[in-house]
Amino acid sequence: MNQDTSNPFSRETVVADGESSPLVQQRPTGARYAVLAWLCAAAAIAYICRNSIGVAESTIRAELGLTTDQTSYIMLAFFLAYALAQMPTGWLGDRLGSRAMLPVLALGWSAATAAMGLAAGAMFLIATRVVNGIAQAGLFPCATNTISKWSPLSQRAVASGTMGSFMSVGGAIGSVLTGYLLIWIGWRWTFVSFSILGVFWALGFFVWFRDRPQEHPRVNDAELALIEHGREKPKKEDTGGVPTPWLAFLTSPATWWICGQQFCRGAGQIFFASWFPTFLQESRGVSVEGSGLLNMLPLLALVAGAFLGGAASDLVLHVTGSRWLARSGVAGASMIFCAVFVGLAFFIQNPLLAVVVISIGTFGSAVGGPCAYTITIDMGGRHVATLFGAMNMIGNLGAMAFIRLVPLFQKWTQSWDAVLLLFAAVYVAAAVCWLLLNPNGTVFEQALVGARTSHDPR
Repeated sequence: MNQDTSNPFSRETVVADGESSPLVQQRPTGARYAVLAWLCAAAAIAYICRNSIGVAESTIRAELGLTTDQTSYIMLAFFLAYALAQMPTGWLGDRLGSRAMLPVLALGWSAATAAMGLAAGAMFLIATRVVNGIAQAGLFPCATNTISKWSPLSQRAVASGTMGSFMSVGGAIGSVLTGYLLIWIGWRWTFVSFSILGVFWALGFFVWFRDRPQEHPRVNDAELALIEHGREKPKKEDTGGVPTPWLAFLTSPATWWICGQQFCRGAGQIFFASWFPTFLQESRGVSVEGSGLLNMLPLLALVAGAFLGGAASDLVLHVTGSRWLARSGVAGASMIFCAVFVGLAFFIQNPLLAVVVISIGTFGSAVGGPCAYTITIDMGGRHVATLFGAMNMIGNLGAMAFIRLVPLFQKWTQSWDAVLLLFAAVYVAAAVCWLLLNPNGTVFEQALVGARTSHDPR
């Protein structure tokens, strides 16, 4: 049989004697891993640009004559814009696709990062951080949507966990690089140098990437079959942008529980990027330098937990075939595990031992982290980026609320140790959300009002 060479995705493979070979004899290509590598690089670059201002804050404040209140507004501007832009950018990602959206977003946050080097005052810096927050808001909704299209069903959590871990990797790299570059080239050129990374990434990704594996020349039939195995094949008319059924989306208990667990997890994780060093200094007598070093332990635990959590969730799914056990069960158990160990630290006065115990807890919470990304793929239907955007928006609002709540709670209780109990309670609430979630079907099929029974192929 002669193969139609005009169709690179023909379901048969030509062999030397001109006869066709069954698909099973073909070794799958690895384009899906390259896609994941591109997404991980984007996550790391974004967090380098995002977190560098924290290390440079005192230098910028001194040179521009700013107050700490002004710099706090500069940093808050990013998170507020980032939270509010999650759903709009996620919706655009669903409509336009990641190949169109992600390079534009990367160029946007790169331009905003470079512009920080031109700042002469607080208002200009606030404007650059707002643009940076809006551009970065669409990264993870679009990336999660890409994982849903490019990863086999059995590897979604691993892919999500790997990408999630590179956020922490990028944050750590950015902190170290910024510390050195501030001395070598100053804060203005430091931001300019970080912006170059995003520009090169955007150009390379646009040239190489395709939204669907079927469209990529590096994907052979075997890899395509591996990616598509077990999926419902969408109808031809469903492959473009599809209007979001907002009424069903907003009235679905599944949407509420998914967003609720992210609110709690966002509140818990921001503790380490905000008040944890102060907690160590004022409750355990740790020096400023020592608190910075000890703060690295829970952050490293988050990286390790995210890597392993995705594999754990996919393994449970493979062994049991139960999505509830693999997603809700794994995540709920990990949140309870975290709450227990954070609560134990309340009774430990030795600073190093207390941080080690807390880090064990944060490792546990990170194990459940990939389940949050993956559940938006499992339950988002044709609106993965929109669901992820809603979830991440609520998560960032939770983080902002916790930043404000902690000093109020500490003042009310007159105890930094009591903050640990609040921290543990937040993770118990996250576990409750996970255990109440039914992860089978889509959020639209569970809606109280609207297209409850509509077919929404993935």
